[in-house]
Amino acid sequence: MTARSAKDTSVHLDAEAGAGGEFRRQTNRFTTPFGDGPGELPVEAGRYRLIVGLLCPWAHRQLIVREVLGLQDAISVGVVDPIRGDDGWEFTLDEGGVDPVLGIRTLAEAYRRSDPEFTGRPTVPAVIDLTTGGVVTNDYHRLSTQFETVWRPLHAPDAPDLYPEELRGEIDEISALVFDRVNNGVYKAGFARTQEAYEQAYEELFATLDVLEERLATRRFLLGDHVTDADVRLYPTLARFDAAYHGAFHCNRQRLTEFPHLWGYARDLYALPGFGSTTDFDHIKRHYYSIPIVRSEYGIVPAGPDESAWLVPADRAALSSTPDEPYRRPAA
Repeated sequence: MTARSAKDTSVHLDAEAGAGGEFRRQTNRFTTPFGDGPGELPVEAGRYRLIVGLLCPWAHRQLIVREVLGLQDAISVGVVDPIRGDDGWEFTLDEGGVDPVLGIRTLAEAYRRSDPEFTGRPTVPAVIDLTTGGVVTNDYHRLSTQFETVWRPLHAPDAPDLYPEELRGEIDEISALVFDRVNNGVYKAGFARTQEAYEQAYEELFATLDVLEERLATRRFLLGDHVTDADVRLYPTLARFDAAYHGAFHCNRQRLTEFPHLWGYARDLYALPGFGSTTDFDHIKRHYYSIPIVRSEYGIVPAGPDESAWLVPADRAALSSTPDEPYRRPAA
C-alpha cells in the first residue's frame, strides 16, 4: 500500500447538508445525453476520455460497463489520485502529475473549461470531449445505460445485453431503490450531521440490504439468470462495504460477509470479467480513510479486511437455468 498524506481540504459537505443534518448530494452539472438527436453528444470512437477514480462507486459502474461491453478502444480512461488535493482530483498518478492526453493537472481545470463560473465539487466520473478539453457529462446516473444502449454500434461483437428493453422498467425500479437506500444510503449515514439523520439512513440501509439478501436467496442475480445494469449499480457499494463503509461510515450492524447470499452474490460478480478487474481495494481504503471527518490523526489506513476472501468460489450457478452463461446475449 503506497502512502500519500491526506490534505486538509473541504469536500463541500457544508453545502450538501440539509436543515435536519441529512446529507443531500449535489446535482450533476453536465447532463447532455449521448445520441443522434439535436443537441445530443455524438457517439464517436476516440473522441472522449472518461476520467475516473478507482475509489469512487459512481465511476466504478462506468469502468465495469466499458470493459464488459468491449468499449476500451472506443473510450480512453484517465485515473485520478485516490486522495483529494487542494484543487480537487489530481492526476498525480501520471508522469509529471499531468494527464497524458488532456495535459491538465486537475479535473477542476476541465470543469472550468466548460463552465468558468463552476463553483461546485468537481466529481468523477466525468467525460471529457477531446475536441474542446471540457467536461460534457458527469451524469453518473444515466451514463452506464447510455453506454449500454446508444453506444451499442461500438460494442464488441460478443457483448451482452445489460439493459434489455423488456426488463428496463424492473431494472430502473430496483436501481432507484438501491441508489436511494444503499448506494447513496451509506453516504447519508456517513455524512449525517445529527444522530437522527444518521439513524434514519442506517435503518433504511440495512432494511434494504435485508430485502436484497432475501431476493438473492432464490436467484443468481437481481433480475434472475443474467447480469443486468441493476447488478452493475449494486456491486460497487458491496465491494466497498467491509473495506470502508462498515467502519468509516458507521454502517456497522453487520459486515457484508455476514450476509450469506449478498456475500456469495458479490463474489460471484467479482469473478466475472469487468467486475474484479476494476476493483481496487487499495485506492478505496486510502480514499475513504483520508476524508477529513473520518481520517486518523496519524494517517493510518486499515490493513484489512482480507482480500483473498473475494477469491473463494461463490457456488451460485445452480440458482440459474443458464449456469454457464451469466450474461444475456442481445436479440438478433
